[in-house]
Amino acid sequence: MHNELHECLLFLFISFLSSLLFGLAGNIISFMVYLAPVPTFYQVYKKKSTEGFQSIPYVVGLFSAMLWIYYALLKSNAMLLITINSVGCFIETIYVCFYLFYAPKKARIESVKLLLLLNGGGYGLIIILTQFLAKEGARFTIVGWICLVFSLSVFVAPLCVVRQVIQTKSVEYMPILLSVFLTLSAVIWFFYGLLLNDYNIAVPNVLGFIFGVLQMVLYLMYKNTKKVIEQKLPELHNQVVELVDHKLPILKEQIINVVELSAMVCAEIIPVVAKLRENGNDMVEVHDVPKKILEVRK
Repeated sequence: MHNELHECLLFLFISFLSSLLFGLAGNIISFMVYLAPVPTFYQVYKKKSTEGFQSIPYVVGLFSAMLWIYYALLKSNAMLLITINSVGCFIETIYVCFYLFYAPKKARIESVKLLLLLNGGGYGLIIILTQFLAKEGARFTIVGWICLVFSLSVFVAPLCVVRQVIQTKSVEYMPILLSVFLTLSAVIWFFYGLLLNDYNIAVPNVLGFIFGVLQMVLYLMYKNTKKVIEQKLPELHNQVVELVDHKLPILKEQIINVVELSAMVCAEIIPVVAKLRENGNDMVEVHDVPKKILEVRK
């Protein structure tokens, strides 16, 4: 009996320690993922414009962090979920404010509408419905399912990037470091949820791991495409230069002929004009016009 109790306590301690280590690792990696858009916003700051960037990823990221905080408050022993998502809320709020400051008027209005609709109306509605209509025992389950479905939809979002990479055969808009950190984050949080027997955390990260691996495979397949194009550009440039050099003497001779003809015509016109001024005539007889001008007219 004493040995069984000892083994049970040892198992619980190892399980707690493992979940703590995975949770801390998940916090560190997720923090680095949150910092991934910093270079993008640095470019926005330098150009004083958001250009073609959209606010949707940052508004959705803020909503996701808020949703997981609410879930963690309903769950016991979820302090690590609260810490990282609190940091995420703070960082995503800075991103959204930064975007609103530099975005054009139309994009700013659309972002504010999305922010009020999703983070204000949607989040508020979830809290009101679960607090007043759901029982205390079912509240945790309902919010867990909402988090699970929303997380799955967030992980499906990179499919647009995957399709773009396949169509263009270019990984220009798919940073490899972000894909690596997202994949590592999915693995860490999967084992964290598994150790806590929380499938609302574990299940979405299975999909996140699959899409993360897919992105890295596509990167390895198409990472040299841009280099091949850059190697062909100098060859194309040399061909254009050779073509211009070949055609330039002919073009130069044509320009010289046109200049000589213009000079000759001007030299013939000037005596005619002078003759008109001397005679005071408004009309010019055909025989007064030099033959070279008539030939040019024909």
